[in-house]
Amino acid sequence: MRKPFLATILLAGLVLPLLALPQQPKAPAPQQRPPSKADDQDITVIKFPVDLVNVVFSVLNRRQKFVTDLDQVDFRVSEDNIAQKITNFSRETDLPLRIGLLLDTSNSIRDRLKFEQEAAVDFLHNVMRRRQDYAFLMTFDNEPTFIQDFTDDVGQLTEVIQKQRAGGATALYDAIWISARHRLANAPLPAGANPAIRRILVVISDGEDTLPSEHSRSEAIEMAQRADVSIYTISTSTDWMSVTGTTPQKYHFTDGDKVLQTLADDTGGRAFYPYRIDDLAQSFADIGTELRSQYSLAYVPSNKAPDGRFRTIKIQSPRSGLNVRARKGYFAPRPPKTATP
Repeated sequence: MRKPFLATILLAGLVLPLLALPQQPKAPAPQQRPPSKADDQDITVIKFPVDLVNVVFSVLNRRQKFVTDLDQVDFRVSEDNIAQKITNFSRETDLPLRIGLLLDTSNSIRDRLKFEQEAAVDFLHNVMRRRQDYAFLMTFDNEPTFIQDFTDDVGQLTEVIQKQRAGGATALYDAIWISARHRLANAPLPAGANPAIRRILVVISDGEDTLPSEHSRSEAIEMAQRADVSIYTISTSTDWMSVTGTTPQKYHFTDGDKVLQTLADDTGGRAFYPYRIDDLAQSFADIGTELRSQYSLAYVPSNKAPDGRFRTIKIQSPRSGLNVRARKGYFAPRPPKTATP
């Protein structure tokens, strides 16, 4: 049983949000326009000093199978290449999930929209647990649109997913930035003594941002990292795909494929490139298994300067043949602003 953390935290989600009160998610009216960058300037963000960094991670062996029986002594953590002392460690085998489902409904995937819808529904049915896991749906074409806010009702999510139609350009980076900033960073917390949750974005797209977005790719990744969000991407592109036996493989990555891979790599998620709807079964099983086969460690960083800079995190194991998959780092708090009279 995990001991509750007493550390103060950032609301952006870099650490466990112990000061937030548990709440039940409420669904807003459908087709809700998300806040723009201009809207965000009017939002007052309350920040708390960080003195604990929490990292959720997975471990795979040489055969790419998850290893779930390791202990704290099996890991070393460093920040900016400086060793850190692990203060808390646990196996996160049953962590409640907060899932953002981002569905590309632009013209570029019109022929693959049914594939996307089936993929999204299949994922939710395989992963979500009633009254424990919550998900929301956002579509993105010319602009991101919140279709369904957090709910644990897979049937309701399935219904709204199947109603979507394709058209417009692709505002991919805006969709990721807004979802992380305005939903997952403030996701509903479970009741009880342990408020820990796992925040993930599942992006189903061809990876092409064809619209001059308000936010760049680096800004989208930065916001996901600040909100402690892992991005799992599922490509709808079948270009440069071959099928050996029953396993589809990419033998050349398009620019969109590379974008999806970068989004996943930089946030501790994974990228998938299925060919047929039947190929998705194993991909979804892998995501579900990974989310239930993770570890969590925490440490007090030796560098406590509130400089707002990105700090790299590296988790390693002295045991040979193990590969640790985790987010690449976090952003330190920014210096406090001087209040104006």
